Amino acid sequence: MAKLQLKNLNKTYSPKVVPVKDISLDVSEGDFLTLLGPSGCGKSTTLRLIAGLEQPTRGEIRIGDRDVTYLRPGDRDIAMVFQSYALYPHMTVYDNMASSLKLRKISPSEIDRLVTEVAASLGLTELADRKPGKLSGGQRQRVALGRALVRQPEVFLLDEPLSNLDALLREKVRAELKQLFSSQKAPVVYVTHDQTEAMTLSTKVAVLNNGSVQQLDPPHLIYNRPANQFVAGFVGSPQINLLVLKCQENFAILGDFKVRLPNLPTVPPEIVLGIRPEHVGFADAETGKMPNPEAIKGEVYLVENLGMQNLVSVRVKGVESVTVRVLLPNDRQWNSEIVELVFGPQLLHWFDVKTGDRLPS
Repeated sequence: MAKLQLKNLNKTYSPKVVPVKDISLDVSEGDFLTLLGPSGCGKSTTLRLIAGLEQPTRGEIRIGDRDVTYLRPGDRDIAMVFQSYALYPHMTVYDNMASSLKLRKISPSEIDRLVTEVAASLGLTELADRKPGKLSGGQRQRVALGRALVRQPEVFLLDEPLSNLDALLREKVRAELKQLFSSQKAPVVYVTHDQTEAMTLSTKVAVLNNGSVQQLDPPHLIYNRPANQFVAGFVGSPQINLLVLKCQENFAILGDFKVRLPNLPTVPPEIVLGIRPEHVGFADAETGKMPNPEAIKGEVYLVENLGMQNLVSVRVKGVESVTVRVLLPNDRQWNSEIVELVFGPQLLHWFDVKTGDRLPS
């Protein structure tokens, strides 16, 4: 059974430049692991270490029962898809896909079988005789994927393969990728800074920052139970509301409203409250209705039309420096700029002010 293991993998260029800091990961058969994070977080360097394009300062890389840490890329039995496609411009689609098989001295009949099957699955059969210069960006990306798939490697590595495509084509190819790799058993490691790709494609996501893994979990846990303030702020669009609030007894003070704290061993002087815009709503403000004691009063000062939804920014009454963003259906109306915000306590996230770590809730 194919399995990729990284054990305390480290890459150090200088005391101040350490792009990969003792990363340990297991990617099993059928896993689609995405390395997600901002530019410079170490995700591409990690992928290059797995591929053998760079050597680690220390640590171990295993594929199956083999230690491949210092093997050449060609001896690792991996297939890599690059951001730039990296196709041979003088070769046809067929020859590009067959090139690695010819180097491995596979028989011509087996090469033809493999290339024909993969080309059919990617919708490239009619393009087999064309050269890359005659293809669209999406078609070139499919050829690059096909060249990796025909090799039937132990591990697939994909380095931001959709970043050169426009938004509509990216969505189409992303759906194709999901279908394609759902039938593959070999572990997949995918690098991106695009959280939508990470959430839709992956069985597991590793969020990286400053060379370290901040959280490794299935996508739904990354979103619903972020391990720290960085993960909460990086994953989710629109971005989560992160409010630094003073604490008083068992409450966090939000303007004129008190939010009950989770059951903590000691109450800190300050705490970070996280609440996603889609988990905040407006209380019904019908004429004659009594004020809602469970609602937070605020004033609408900005409305951003996102198409199907509106992103509404509200200044909290009693503390103008605190703004809460609310995501509402675009047909949701309100009668006044003064509104009442409501949210369920089970949807709140609490973080330590100093460490940024998630607090129990």
